[in-house]
Amino acid sequence: MRLERLQLGNFKNYAEAKVDFVGNVHCFFGKNGSGKTNLLEAIHYLSFTKGRFLSHDLSNVRHGQDHFFIKGVFEKNEKQVEVICSFAGERKKTMAENGKEYSRFSEHIGKYPLVLVAPDDSELIGEGGEVRRKFFDTLLSQVDKEYLENLMIYQAHVRQRNSLLRMIAERGSIDKDLIDSYNEKIVTSGKILFAKRSEFVKEYLPLLASRYNFLTEGLSEEAGMNYESDLIDIDFKKELQLKLDRDISLGRTSIGVHRDDFLFTLNGYELKRYGSQGQQKSFFIALKLAEFDYLKAHRDVKPLVLLDDIFDKLDDGRIHQLMRLVTSGDFGQIFITDARPDRSLEVLKKEGIKSQNFFVEDGSIGK
Repeated sequence: MRLERLQLGNFKNYAEAKVDFVGNVHCFFGKNGSGKTNLLEAIHYLSFTKGRFLSHDLSNVRHGQDHFFIKGVFEKNEKQVEVICSFAGERKKTMAENGKEYSRFSEHIGKYPLVLVAPDDSELIGEGGEVRRKFFDTLLSQVDKEYLENLMIYQAHVRQRNSLLRMIAERGSIDKDLIDSYNEKIVTSGKILFAKRSEFVKEYLPLLASRYNFLTEGLSEEAGMNYESDLIDIDFKKELQLKLDRDISLGRTSIGVHRDDFLFTLNGYELKRYGSQGQQKSFFIALKLAEFDYLKAHRDVKPLVLLDDIFDKLDDGRIHQLMRLVTSGDFGQIFITDARPDRSLEVLKKEGIKSQNFFVEDGSIGK
């Protein structure tokens, strides 16, 4: 799978832009704020129907305008496919593939798999469980439609239950039938998510360990990941009923897979607390490489790889290791942004990597 052309209109700081991609490595150079990351954001839309950095579509409309469109031409299974995302205020957002508009965006997820490595990915190590859940939810949603459907059902009903809990606290009266109906949906979908996450960890962990071992050049450090969930040793339905009074007091659902976490370890010790800065950097790169491996195995295509300003976050040794790896035959098309062209070009030259280079300035793209 390849992205052969990207076309933008009124997206972020681009009035108009069209780029044709040749080869496998594409670099966008330019000062901070010039629009490099916006190009990766546009590619992310074509894969996920939404942006990675700003969740609100309206925030991505060029200043002074009321709409945007993004068009991508992909080569997939030796055929050209056109994907268009458009947003027009009150008419909202549409996604179309070869002129056929989707009735549900979830139908598109996973067709054009993508791995994004960005500076804030270090939050996967240092922040709370919500960041890690989102990461793994995004990964699983690209390969498992049942997972995505149940994730949407679960999240919607938890939100609705929480709203009802707050209403009960204000009014002092309980609609038990409505609570039970929410509980039933939450329990059914939650158990499916729990089972799929449990199986996923078993498959993903060897990929993670292998990639970490490569990045650390065989040091005696064993990368691990433990899945932590309320559902491991409870009767979910019963616990929801038992904790109803507590949930009303809190105004939220206090038990369930929306509280799950994934504990990263090295040699059995928690990475967040005991890992060095270098170990944590290697670990988050290994997480992303394992993400690529998992998607490639399940989607039977090589995902696009987007590397956004990672040269500022990694030392030279890790940069060279990463570039050698992602430009090997196992990987496919790669998009790189960097504010310092000399640095990137030196690394690419040293590794013998040919790249297509673009220079971005104030929403215009030149070669």
